[in-house]
Amino acid sequence: MIAYIEGKLTFKDPFFVIIETNGIGYQIRISLQTYSLIKDEEKIKLHTYLHIKEDAHTLFGFFHVAEKKIFLDLISISGVGPGTAMVIISSLNAEELSRAIVQEDVRTIQSIKGIGLKTAQRIVLELKDKIKKEPVGNETTLNLTKSSHNLIRGEALSALITLGIAKNVAEKSIDSIIKKEGDNISLENLIKQALKTA
Repeated sequence: MIAYIEGKLTFKDPFFVIIETNGIGYQIRISLQTYSLIKDEEKIKLHTYLHIKEDAHTLFGFFHVAEKKIFLDLISISGVGPGTAMVIISSLNAEELSRAIVQEDVRTIQSIKGIGLKTAQRIVLELKDKIKKEPVGNETTLNLTKSSHNLIRGEALSALITLGIAKNVAEKSIDSIIKKEGDNISLENLIKQALKTA
């Protein structure tokens, strides 16, 4: 088990980062929450989880231990894989998700792209007592530095396609949100809203 990786940040996008340490570049999948907290620092540390399948070894990275914990809680549930868990924690931060689970707010969880009623109910049922015993600490979510309209649109589109949303559906959703919210919307908020409407 690789508990964390610390090193030089050589690449970053909303879907993954590459951290170089001792001459090795580790490609690590991240959530939008982690993406929004990583500044363009030269050196970063991510808490990691290595997911092993027959055809792939995938590293998942988290800025905060609390986010890693809720991710591990989610993938312990039957029918919730790492990909689905990343979509969930990209839509709601650890604190928001924990609050929704404890308050049995199935509607909020179900509003996440790809989460049906039964899955949302299962998440609440299986994690409610566990989270009440070990509450997630308060975390500050930092706003992303504003980028140009085209750059944000392109990065959001790339992230949504990577998360399995059809390009034409993603484009339509992104354009609709930008039209409504204006060019100053952050990349994180744009992708969050698109995940709910795409």
